[in-house]
Amino acid sequence: MSSDPLVIFTPSGKRGRFSVGTPVLTAARQLGVDLDSVCGGRGICSKCQVSPGFGEFSKHGVTVALDALSDWNAVEERYKSKRGLAEGRRLGCQAKVMGDVVIDVPPESQVHRQVVRKRAEARAIVMDPATRLYYVEVTEPDMHEPSGDFERLGKALKEQWDINGITADLEVMRKLQPTLRKGAWKVTVALHKGHDEAQHRVLDIWPGFFDGRLYGMAIDLGSTTIAAHLCDLSDGTVLASSGVMNPQIRFGEDLMSRVSYVMMNPGGDVEMTSAVRTALNGVAQAVATEASIDPRLIVETVFVCNPVMHHLLLGIDPVELGQAPFALATSGSLSFAASELDLTAIHPRARIYMLPCIAGHVGADAAAVALSEAPNKSKDLVLVVDVGTNAEILLGNETRVLACSSPTGPAFEGAQISSGQRAAPGAIERVEIDPETKEPRFKVIGSDLWSTDPGFAEAVAVTGVTGICGSGIIEAVAEMRMAGLVDAKGLIGSAEQAGTPRLVPEGRTHAYVLHDGTAEGGPLISVTQGDIRAIQLAKSALYAGARLLMDEMGVDKVDRVVLAGAFGAHISPKHAMVLGMIPDAMLGKVTSAGNAAGTGARIALLNVAARAEIEATVGQIHKVETAIEPRFQEHFVNANAIPHATDPFPELAAIVSLPHVSFNTGSGGEGGGGRRRRRG
Repeated sequence: MSSDPLVIFTPSGKRGRFSVGTPVLTAARQLGVDLDSVCGGRGICSKCQVSPGFGEFSKHGVTVALDALSDWNAVEERYKSKRGLAEGRRLGCQAKVMGDVVIDVPPESQVHRQVVRKRAEARAIVMDPATRLYYVEVTEPDMHEPSGDFERLGKALKEQWDINGITADLEVMRKLQPTLRKGAWKVTVALHKGHDEAQHRVLDIWPGFFDGRLYGMAIDLGSTTIAAHLCDLSDGTVLASSGVMNPQIRFGEDLMSRVSYVMMNPGGDVEMTSAVRTALNGVAQAVATEASIDPRLIVETVFVCNPVMHHLLLGIDPVELGQAPFALATSGSLSFAASELDLTAIHPRARIYMLPCIAGHVGADAAAVALSEAPNKSKDLVLVVDVGTNAEILLGNETRVLACSSPTGPAFEGAQISSGQRAAPGAIERVEIDPETKEPRFKVIGSDLWSTDPGFAEAVAVTGVTGICGSGIIEAVAEMRMAGLVDAKGLIGSAEQAGTPRLVPEGRTHAYVLHDGTAEGGPLISVTQGDIRAIQLAKSALYAGARLLMDEMGVDKVDRVVLAGAFGAHISPKHAMVLGMIPDAMLGKVTSAGNAAGTGARIALLNVAARAEIEATVGQIHKVETAIEPRFQEHFVNANAIPHATDPFPELAAIVSLPHVSFNTGSGGEGGGGRRRRRG
């Protein structure tokens, strides 16, 4: 039996025997232990910190003596005095194995450390970014060995990091020689290696040890909004987030109107491409400023978007997506230089990765949702609905996953609503209506008080009550239905029919006054018959898409529902069910995933293996095309009723009793519970 000391690493449990004097970092590398290092074991970066354990470890069958590692040395002392080193920690590159030892690798020292997404369903992201920093010492040039500086850099990376093959563009080549000489042949390089690339690409090079960090952006490019998250590529921390309106809205509020704009205006696609790229540069500047970093240290960006946004971002004419068979120019993932998108605000050699599209109307954003929520790994049948201007819907389990898109339009985001606005301070976001008095109360963004609470007026004095956002209009319409102000067909009653003066005439229809701020110079905020119709059209498209997938799956019920999208995070499950936005389910099984597409983008940014995973998953998802499915129209018409004309909602009925009212001057409403007016 070998007399060499036994080295055991936790939490991995990997073990092996090594000769006396072997650095802990070397032992970790040889065993494949996840121990980080940028400087290559030179005691500069401190990323290889470890915590040795001493005493008896019966679990491992070893006893660790106090002299199991070499003595504390000058390099460690210098680092501790300058930057601090937690008690009991050692630098793995400096501590040498002298006897049997158990060594713990703390989470912050692991290359593939986990970052937990803090929400109801915690998500761990294993850190493994495509771009990393490496410190190397390069052999100086020799007249007797006429190799180039770049070739010797490659040789140093091979010898010191076991990296085979590097490539670089001309800008890096021009920078290489002065940087090597300034650093006295010691340099730090930023290397990018995609999951499908054979070589590492040199993105940048710094003299000596670069004691800095690199950053990446995860961007969800939506039809209405652009959401960006700036992440630290060393630990996954989200340092800043920014959301702006997509400037393409001025060309059309929904996707098909933008495609129509291109059809009717030669060069319209170029206009929209330029507008969104300009906005993206502004977003990059905004998140960098918020995080107080140099935007030129943003070296990677991952994009997720629907197919029309995908093509317009890339500068591809989207006309083919506006007509059957809805052909994509490319459906696969893409990797290329940021300069090709005119992203000048970030690092000049930054890399872009775009997730694959599922089909002509189900894009990379749906793929990102699939990566984040993993319906293909679910044992129960889950319906994932990414609510937005164009809703993406996934239905499946570990056996099969289906996908479709549904053109809901912008009503859910406050557009096409008479008093609608985007979610901003002052916008009504929560609504309750007393079923007896028919009186409302509401909350606005920026205040935790209800409008009936003492101090509400003072709390909103700065912003005022300015309008109603998407979540607010959904709750308002659902509350009006529960209070008997709206019937099952979506008709608003009169003041006489419903018994409240808040119902006021508006042409041949009626509107419900939520808030009258005209006395103070503010707006009159009401829910009109047109608003109800806009919500009915949007929710009917959403429900019809979900029902099509259920038909294809051969089921009438789902086990659980996940509401995704930044907007989905603010939807009340009960109100969504009352409206009939989603199929009937136990309310406890309806959850929010927040901006799942943005989370999927972040996963792909921080874990290069996840890119290969989602590319494989997308190939297994079956697409259902709503535009050509005959039953879509049937489902759409039936879903116009609130909650539905024919589908039962037993789970909803168990907790909510909807009034049987009808305000139609013709036939009676749901259940015949309303009065009829005589003709003539």
